[in-house]
Amino acid sequence: MLPAELAPARDAARRALGEVRPAQITDYRSLYGGRRSNAGRALPAYYLVYFLLVELLDFQNLGQADKVAWSVPVEYRGHVYLIEHRKMGLGVFAGDVESKEDAIRDLVIRIQKAVKKAQPCFEWLADQALARSTVNVRNNSSELFDRYEFLARSFKEKMVEAKARSRERIANKEGELRYVGPVYVGTQLRREGRWLALAAIDAFYSWTEHVFIHIAILLGRITTAGKITELAEGEWAEKYKAVFDLREKESKQYFDKLSEIRYELRNFTAHGAFGKRGEAYHFHSGAGAVPVLLPHKAGSRKYRLGTGIAFREEDALDLIDSFIKYLWSGGREPARAYLHDTELPVVLTLASNGTYAGAMTSVEEMSEFIKHEQAAWDRAADMDF
Repeated sequence: MLPAELAPARDAARRALGEVRPAQITDYRSLYGGRRSNAGRALPAYYLVYFLLVELLDFQNLGQADKVAWSVPVEYRGHVYLIEHRKMGLGVFAGDVESKEDAIRDLVIRIQKAVKKAQPCFEWLADQALARSTVNVRNNSSELFDRYEFLARSFKEKMVEAKARSRERIANKEGELRYVGPVYVGTQLRREGRWLALAAIDAFYSWTEHVFIHIAILLGRITTAGKITELAEGEWAEKYKAVFDLREKESKQYFDKLSEIRYELRNFTAHGAFGKRGEAYHFHSGAGAVPVLLPHKAGSRKYRLGTGIAFREEDALDLIDSFIKYLWSGGREPARAYLHDTELPVVLTLASNGTYAGAMTSVEEMSEFIKHEQAAWDRAADMDF
């Protein structure tokens, strides 16, 4: 039930509709032969129109039909129209539609105004759905991972090319007077390769920020929208811990190494290449300019942006590839098919009722579950009710 403080918004929406009222007839069969109007294409998003008319103002919904998700009959200036969400989109339908385009245009304008007035009510409906965790979580895992793979592959190809062309010189630019010494093609290609590697590593962390939350949902460790929001706003480490138990030796080792790479990468890229520990500084001495971050301060760390940008790209990417194999092993293996072989969203209600837990027991169970879910989503998309 709508709270009292939102009653003014609902009443304002009703006034904005003006003469648009629920149709007062009992035989709707004669309406189904109507054609789509051109003016109806300017209606707001289908869910806003549904919320306005059905959820907020109690217009009658005739329900689902073949290729129709919902259908609301309305009366405007003595004529009855159907506002329907069909497979080909939302529209206003009527018989002899050509002669009614002007009236339908006015009808659409009134609905547009009413939707604007009702915005606070729509926000309340969304908040209620989040509070109940009756939500789907979009799955972008495969696209984010493809970006990582593309950049990592491009880095490797660039380094192979750099080795093959290591002795080629870059021709001097015409009119250039200053001498800068021999510049080799391989040097420039390796430089571009480092840029690609840094982008690939950053893409890897972007992917894991996304996929860790989805795996945690499939494992049944997250079942509420509130927890998802909390994790999404939190640090990478918290997302990692939502999937892995750091008491396990291998999980802890990967966590430590990946955290170090992430710290050094973000320390460099997010702070304009200055770093937080004076990496950009060299102090004056009798030996010349000396890095403030001396090598002995780095200890046993292999992955760091020191001595300029001496980042071990190959080592970092090798570690990442090893971790990805570890990620998709054991009890997490079934999640890979769901997150990377489909674009199905993750549904919180299926996490809370144990459906995902059953599917995650084996790759075979997940495969059968995916077939069932994909068929259901395909039927919904086709409106085969």
